[in-house]
Amino acid sequence: MKVKVLFVLIMLLVASCATNPFTGKKTMALVPNSKLLPMAFAEYDKFLSENKIIRDTKEAETLKRVGRRISIAAERWLDANNYQGYLKNYDWEYNLVDDKTVNAWCMPGGKIVFYTGILPIAANETGIAAIMGHEVAHALANHGQQRMSAAIFQQAGAVAGNLVIKDEKDRSVFNAAYGVGTNIGGMLPFSRAHETEADQIGLYIMAIAGYNPDEASKLWERMKSNNGGKKSPPEFLSTHPSNDSRIENLRLLAPAAKEEARKFGVTSFIKN
Repeated sequence: MKVKVLFVLIMLLVASCATNPFTGKKTMALVPNSKLLPMAFAEYDKFLSENKIIRDTKEAETLKRVGRRISIAAERWLDANNYQGYLKNYDWEYNLVDDKTVNAWCMPGGKIVFYTGILPIAANETGIAAIMGHEVAHALANHGQQRMSAAIFQQAGAVAGNLVIKDEKDRSVFNAAYGVGTNIGGMLPFSRAHETEADQIGLYIMAIAGYNPDEASKLWERMKSNNGGKKSPPEFLSTHPSNDSRIENLRLLAPAAKEEARKFGVTSFIKN
């Protein structure tokens, strides 16, 4: 029984993999894009219907302009690296929502939302590009698909453990340890790895789009200041890297992003 359950889990993982175009690594894809994208588009439309969308303002137009530049840069990079057609099912959309929350996100398939609350921290067009590059990178690298797949696999592991362990007391111990262990040892580092990967991909894309990648670390310095001195949880208990880790990493990655942009003929950047 134990061997059979383990075999099924392994076969499920092996049979359901995709390739991350930016790293070349195999990633979990238990939910294919053919199912994921229609769900994402429906949720996006539902969100828009329930929130106040800001249109025809300077800020809204800037968001769309940056979005178009970022999406073109992403396609240029993918085409140049033999991933032609990778974005064929994308339906890019860029919307500004009237909400003081400091947030922005990109759903699978290129559905982007910025909240007005993040604009003062973005400060300028390049700041918006840094945020958007990061959020778009999550979609391009299929991070949403991977998180859904990991959650399914985590749940499957819990079910398998409960099937295998017959003693009720042992099963209770397993469930308690499994939940904590898979979160701290698996899901949280998994999420932090996605954030770090999106930082790097986002830097490359914003640079190819004509925005100075040096500004990304400055954006996160503003993010840190906006936190108002509140203590963040220890990094190992967080879904995101610490602000200091992120700022340092972005500084170190900026020269490589500029070098990547040069391959596409970008040698100077947009002035704010």
